Amino acid sequence: FPRGGGALARRVLAASMATDGSFDFDASSYMTKERDDATKDYVMQQVMVRVKDPKASLDFYCKTLGFNLIMYREFPQWEFNVYFVAPIDPALIPGTPEEQWQVCMNTPGCVELTWNYGSETEEGRVYNTGNSDATGSSDGEKVRGGFGHLGITVPDVYEACQRFQDLGCEFSKTPNSGGMKGLGESIVLYRATTAATTTA
Repeated sequence: FPRGGGALARRVLAASMATDGSFDFDASSYMTKERDDATKDYVMQQVMVRVKDPKASLDFYCKTLGFNLIMYREFPQWEFNVYFVAPIDPALIPGTPEEQWQVCMNTPGCVELTWNYGSETEEGRVYNTGNSDATGSSDGEKVRGGFGHLGITVPDVYEACQRFQDLGCEFSKTPNSGGMKGLGESIVLYRATTAATTTA
């Protein structure tokens, strides 16, 4: 909704909800709709995450999760750098920045790590996870944001988490903690055959 459309948004939302508070629509209809010709070449290419320490973040995504850096760009005039990572065969990553751009923009599911200069010198955590986190709030109260998690499918959640622990990762929830088995944190692991999850 456009800026200032909060009241309109609440009215539309209320009109679309059933009396028990649930939405009154058939979500499955979105599975079978034909793709519009105008969008057939669209690629869900990236999600952007701001990071405090680019090296630590690249170590996590590339060494812990097994992704590769496809492309990076430095923008000193605007005081930020971007790093695009994805689970891609390094043999497919070309050598020139122009070719890397083309491969990157056509690789689904990249994570763009954005580092704003100076954030690495700030004390403590800098960016809010959106999961009842007080980071960055002016009053110290926890904020429920829109971001939930990035989902990674792994063959075995417990083996993956043991590896993460061995590599020194910090956990928000372990595989057996929480009523929803780790749903709604920053990195959620999905076992390919079940919905069991955890976070790192």
